[in-house]
Amino acid sequence: MKVVLGVSGGIAAYKAPELVRRLRDAGADVRVILTPNAARFVSPLSLATVSEHGVILDPWGDPQKGGVDHIEMARWAELLLIAPATANIIAKLAVGIADDALSTYAVAHRQTILIAPAMNTFMLLHPTVQQNLAALRARGVAVMEPDEGLLACGDEGAGRMPDPPAIVERVQDLFRSRDLEGRSVLITAGPTREPIDPVRFVSNRSSGKMGYALADAARRRGARVTLVSGPTSLPPPPGVAIVMVTTADEMRGAVMSALPGSQIVIKAAAVADYAPVAVAAQKIKKEDGRELTLTFRRTPDILGEIAAAKPRPFVVAFAAETEAVEEHAREKLVRKNADLIVANDVADRSIGFDSDQNEVLVIGRDGQTTRIEKAPKSVVANRILDLVVERLPRD
Repeated sequence: MKVVLGVSGGIAAYKAPELVRRLRDAGADVRVILTPNAARFVSPLSLATVSEHGVILDPWGDPQKGGVDHIEMARWAELLLIAPATANIIAKLAVGIADDALSTYAVAHRQTILIAPAMNTFMLLHPTVQQNLAALRARGVAVMEPDEGLLACGDEGAGRMPDPPAIVERVQDLFRSRDLEGRSVLITAGPTREPIDPVRFVSNRSSGKMGYALADAARRRGARVTLVSGPTSLPPPPGVAIVMVTTADEMRGAVMSALPGSQIVIKAAAVADYAPVAVAAQKIKKEDGRELTLTFRRTPDILGEIAAAKPRPFVVAFAAETEAVEEHAREKLVRKNADLIVANDVADRSIGFDSDQNEVLVIGRDGQTTRIEKAPKSVVANRILDLVVERLPRD
């Protein structure tokens, strides 16, 4: 990947050195252009050091070297990434103003453009900014949605620049081949709820975020995706066929209905292993001195049924563990006859349930082990799919 990183003058410019480093870790060759105001937030020397290239600040180029920098770079680059993209640079891009090194280069650039807007919420929602963003989208510019949270000014709301791992993931999406084109992928996500009475149930802490990230990533890579989801508060991934279920029995029914024709099955759901034998028709009342005993039954072994299906799909299992993570995952891989198993330590709250981050150990049937370091779940999802694609039978 040949990337020109444009950095404009917002407080989020301080993230630029990390963004350069992560882009390079992902295999990109990165050249940096700073606006004059960006240079007030981040040192050109730091960016030159991490990129191993000189940083462009002046639209006039180097008179000792000759040549026209912005034209030569436009012949070289495959992507212009502007992060952060301020309201000012967005306006310049929208109408073609070229009055500094970055805006001048942007007019010359003829390949893909990706911008990551970052500003105060009131500025972001200003009609002119929204019109400019709409104009850029209409011209084919890819726009990352800003994150929400505490802003540098102290306000809460949308306008934060996405973290560098998420930006790198979006860049990789732009370059990633559609290596799952034509494949049918079935993914499960979220918890199940097993009723005790009309108001109570047994469940677990799964948020569904990992399964939803896998569904979105597989769809971006060209797959036809069916997502069978337990109860979550997550919006459905665009372009994905979603089937909502509640109980383990319902999840089994939905999975087995969608299984024929599925070439890859990824079982990321946290399905209850046990469900109450009897479900009370009315709310169970609390009575003084009375203890309540519930009897449970085993729920269906959905993963086992999938692995035994004919024709057999490529099966990816998940193992949420609190101790001896690798040992228990290897045992489950064999017991469930899966092709890959993805294990994570849910006792670690920074990567466990509800977290937007994950860190997993992926073990193959061949014994090969890959550790995916802590990263946003969207990043982890694509790295898991990379390992799946590597092992799929060649047509």
